[in-house]
Amino acid sequence: MARDQTDTTALTTRDELVAWIEAGCRSASEFKIGTEHEKFPFRRADLSPVPYEGPDGIRALLEGMQALLGWEPIHDRDKIIGLYDVTGGGAISLEPGGQFELSGAPLDNVHQTCSELHAHLAQVREIAEPLGIGFLGLGMSPTWTLAETPVMPKGRYGIMTRYMPKVGSRGLDMMYRTCTVQANLDFSSEADMVRKMRVGLALQPIATALFANSPFTEGKPNGFLSARSEIWRDTDNDRAGMLPFAFEDGFGFEAYVDYALDVPMYFVKRGETYHDVAGASFRDLMAGKLEQLPGELPTVSDWANHLSTIFPEVRLKRFLEMRGADGGPTNRICALPSFWGGIYYDQTSLDGAWDLVKGWTAEERQALRDAVPSEGLRATIAGRSVLDVARDALSLAQLGLKRRNRLNWLGEDERIHLRPLVQVLDERRTLAEALLDEYERSWDRDVDRVFAKMAY
Repeated sequence: MARDQTDTTALTTRDELVAWIEAGCRSASEFKIGTEHEKFPFRRADLSPVPYEGPDGIRALLEGMQALLGWEPIHDRDKIIGLYDVTGGGAISLEPGGQFELSGAPLDNVHQTCSELHAHLAQVREIAEPLGIGFLGLGMSPTWTLAETPVMPKGRYGIMTRYMPKVGSRGLDMMYRTCTVQANLDFSSEADMVRKMRVGLALQPIATALFANSPFTEGKPNGFLSARSEIWRDTDNDRAGMLPFAFEDGFGFEAYVDYALDVPMYFVKRGETYHDVAGASFRDLMAGKLEQLPGELPTVSDWANHLSTIFPEVRLKRFLEMRGADGGPTNRICALPSFWGGIYYDQTSLDGAWDLVKGWTAEERQALRDAVPSEGLRATIAGRSVLDVARDALSLAQLGLKRRNRLNWLGEDERIHLRPLVQVLDERRTLAEALLDEYERSWDRDVDRVFAKMAY
């Protein structure tokens, strides 16, 4: 999760909430790509999770990264919980179970994304290796129980931890035992946002299948290819899911704002204090009717923070966040923004993607979303397999990237970053299935072997 916003400008009307999102519109020539990825820290000596405190814990890791990078620290009271580059170069933050996240800078192309990623991983290794810390690229922690997983000292996570069991059975697993990679992309207008939102929601299960990489839990196969995606099916359905209303006539910024107004809040932050308002709506805050903070009215920070705690498969803020992919190895992290950038940032490919999905019904989209975590490429929609739809979608992404023509120093365009997805389709198996094959054939059914296989 990105760091909390700090804009105390007052908001008094629904129109101001709409305008805040609409201000994200930018011309196509200014479109950027942002990539976020999470990874599991682990002790190399015994493959255990890394606690926050201690001379070789997460705190020490963050302090070492601060010394190396010169980035500004982010604190929760007296605890360092992240870092950010004041020049706009990105941020490092902690997820609830210690997952280490890079929120990358908005960049022009995926070549730059890959350079940023490789630099980050080299920097992290420089600090982590003397501490005996490694990092694992999977969508779910493969061996640790919830009880064994450390808890990071962030106030908002305490509120979420208390609230999650009230609204779903898997929220704590989501918080503490999953990792994702996310691509953030721009829109030029409300109409452009709507087209991209619909294409993104419809194709998100396709991306989930292509990036499926979470087949193990607590030392054994869990029965899924993307257990991370399955966990989201029962985390908090008031704030997650496929947003069927986005396909209804009249959908736009206002409709999303109306949805967000009624999504239960987690907290309101005032100064250094997180006030637990879990279950109340932003609409209550707009009316000054929060039981915990009577008469308190919202700020821009409150709105931005609230939007960051809504978790649909595609999330709208001042850009669109593609949220369907499991965490994974370095080349998969670069592949995700390439896949979505190729579709979103070329009008012909975007229109082609809409033609691919526009005939699907809400029921078909939901059935696909429900099937993909276990069935992966074998799942079907409208009489076609995910494998076939993914081939069409990947072809659209390749053509879009070819037309974008962003070249690296060797004269190669961004299609080179799609090679891991081409391999998935050529082999007709996900990375999760490849890991399960190794588990059966060469690991003697020892899931600990995945730490060597999938470490960065």
